Amino acid sequence: MPTDCIPFRETNFFSTLICDYLDENSALKPFYNRFPKLDNFQDQIAEKKVSFTKESRSVLVNSLKKQYHNIQVSALTLENIDALQNENTFTVTTGHQLNVFTGPLYFFYKIISTINLCEELKAAHPKNNFVPIYWMATEDHDFEEINYFNFEGKKVQWNREAFGPVGELDLEGFKSVFDVFSKQLPKSKNSDRLIALFQDSYIANDNLTEATRYLVNDLFADYGLVILDGNDKGLKQQFIPFVKEELINQSSFVNVSETNEKLNALTENYKIQVNPRQINLFYINDGLRERIVEVDGTYNVLETEISWNINQLLEEVENHPERFSPNVILRPLFQEVVLPNLCYIGGGGELAYWFQLQSNFEAQNVPFPMLLLRNSVLLTTTKQQEKLEKLGLENKDLFLKQSELLTKVTKAASEIKIDFSEQKQHLKKQFEDLYQLAKQTDKSFKGAVSAQEKKQINGLEHLEKRLLKAQKRNQSDILERVKILQDDLFPNQSLQERQTNFSTFYLEFGDQLIQQLMVNLQPLKNEFIILKLE
Repeated sequence: MPTDCIPFRETNFFSTLICDYLDENSALKPFYNRFPKLDNFQDQIAEKKVSFTKESRSVLVNSLKKQYHNIQVSALTLENIDALQNENTFTVTTGHQLNVFTGPLYFFYKIISTINLCEELKAAHPKNNFVPIYWMATEDHDFEEINYFNFEGKKVQWNREAFGPVGELDLEGFKSVFDVFSKQLPKSKNSDRLIALFQDSYIANDNLTEATRYLVNDLFADYGLVILDGNDKGLKQQFIPFVKEELINQSSFVNVSETNEKLNALTENYKIQVNPRQINLFYINDGLRERIVEVDGTYNVLETEISWNINQLLEEVENHPERFSPNVILRPLFQEVVLPNLCYIGGGGELAYWFQLQSNFEAQNVPFPMLLLRNSVLLTTTKQQEKLEKLGLENKDLFLKQSELLTKVTKAASEIKIDFSEQKQHLKKQFEDLYQLAKQTDKSFKGAVSAQEKKQINGLEHLEKRLLKAQKRNQSDILERVKILQDDLFPNQSLQERQTNFSTFYLEFGDQLIQQLMVNLQPLKNEFIILKLE
C-alpha cells in the first residue's frame, strides 16, 4: 500500500479548476459528460456502443496491425488488438509526447493509471473488454519540449535541427546522446538493462515514432498496452467529414469560443488553457507541418506557396486525408472518432483544455469521454522516510513552500516561542480603551490612535521576524538537512514527477519500480500518492 495519500488540493500544485472538478463542483457540470466514478461507466459504455460502428472497428484493428508489423508483440497486447473487433470491447486512453527516453516520471503514471483502470473496469463489467491505449503524439512539432530528459540533476539532450512532425524525425545524433548518458551510469545489472533499452530504442530504429513505440512496448507489453500512432491514413479517412466541416464552417472556433466565455464567466480563477483558431488544422507533407488559414475564400498553408480554393481543398482532403493534422482543439475529437473510447486520462493542464471542448463534441454528435486526472506520485526511499521521521516532519509538510517549511521547523525546534499573537491581542485590547476615548473627542484623535496602533503592531511583527531570523541561525544545521531532503524530493521546487526521469529510480530498483507502481496506483481514488519504494 502507499506510504501516504494527500488530497490534491492540499498539495498546492494543482489549479483551482482541477480541484473544483475533483470536488464535483456543480458549476463545472456543463463542461463534461460524466464524472469518472465506477458506477458511471455503464452509461458511458452504452452511449459509446451505439455510436461506434463495426466498420470503424475494422479500420482501427487493420491500422494497428500494420503499425505493429515489424515489432515483437506480447500475447496480451495481440489479444487486446484482436478484441477491438468485438462490439463489447472499449478503450481507456492516455496520450503523450514522444519525449526522449520517456521524459519525466509522470509518463509512467499516465500509462499505469490507464492499465489499472482497465483492470478495475473488467472486474466491474466482466462481459466487456477494456483495452489500455497510449496515443503517441507523433504529429506534434514542439521539438524543444521533447528533446531531453533529466538525469542526476543534469539535462541529457538531443541536439539537431528539427522541422515538421517529430515522429518523422530520423535519429541522427542519438549516438552522441547515448554516449553522454551511458558514461553517467554506474556498472550494474540495472544500468546494463537501461543501456540496452536505450540502444535498442534509439540506435536500432529509423525514426522517433519507431523508437518510442519500441521503448514503450518493451516497458509495458506484458500489461497488454496498445500503442497507437494517429498519423495514419486509414484512421484519418474516418475523420474526413470532420475535417471538411472544420474547413467549410469553422464550427469548432464558434463552439469553443462560446465555451471559453462561459468558463471565464464562472470565476477569474479558471484560466483558459487554449484558444481556438478559425481553422484548427495543420497541413503536413515532406517535413512540413504548418497551419491552414483562409483569406477571402483562398486557403493557404502558412510559410509556403501552397494554396487552394475550397473545391480543390476538399478534393485534397478526399485524396490525402493523411496530410491534414488536427491541432490541440481537434485532436481530442479525432481520437474519439477513431476509438471506442470511454475515458481519457491526463494531467491537470490536459483536462483543463478538454473542459473547453465538450460543446464542440456535442455539436459534432460524438460522445464526450469521461475525464480522469492521472495518478500523481512522490517516490521516496526508506532512507528518506527515516530522515523525515527524525526531523519530526510528516509527508504533507514537504509540499509546503520551502520558506514556509523552514519556518515551521524552526518554530517546532525552538525552545523560545516565536509567536507574538498573544502580545498583539493584548495590544489590541489596550487600544480598544483608547478608541472609546476617541469617540468622545474629534476624528483627528481617532486617526492618531489608529496610526499608533498600526505602528506598534508593525513593530511587534518586525520583532517577531527578527526573532525568527535569529532562531533560524541557531537551527541552521537541522534546517540544512530539511532543505536537502526537500530539494531531493522536489527538484527545482517542482513536483518530482515533472522533473525526474525513471532511470534514476530504475538504477536502484530495476523492474520493481514498475511493479510497485502497478500495485499501488489507484486511478479512481483521486489523491496524491506518496510511495516508499522497497
